[in-house]
Amino acid sequence: MSFAVDNNAVAVVAIAIPVIGSIALFSFLSVAVWSDSRRKEREEYYRSETLKKIAESSGEGAKAAIELLREQNNSVTKRRLEGMKLGGLITAVVGIGVMALLHGLVQDEPVYLAGLIPLLVGLALLAYTFVMAPKGAN
Repeated sequence: MSFAVDNNAVAVVAIAIPVIGSIALFSFLSVAVWSDSRRKEREEYYRSETLKKIAESSGEGAKAAIELLREQNNSVTKRRLEGMKLGGLITAVVGIGVMALLHGLVQDEPVYLAGLIPLLVGLALLAYTFVMAPKGAN
């Protein structure tokens, strides 16, 4: 694919805008991801230092620090399982929607069965969260 740009300023601008835009977008995204990971790393460092100081202070402080760690772990596990339930439900409903759409568009052939793929993925996620996933100490 080639363009004849010679001295045509409009063609040069039409090609340059998407190129510059995509470079700017991906530069922004990489800096945003980097800064977010640095922030999370700092928060985790300060949290661990605080818990270490509490645990070293006294017997009651150590018990409180361990209880806080357990509570945080249970909270993270619960949030992860709730996210997987929501993801499984959304994926299953998308599968049903794709099946209905394809059945309405092409009635002569069973192309609607392609909707079984996201439906079964969603059902697998739901089955994992309800049956096999570790529940954690409640």
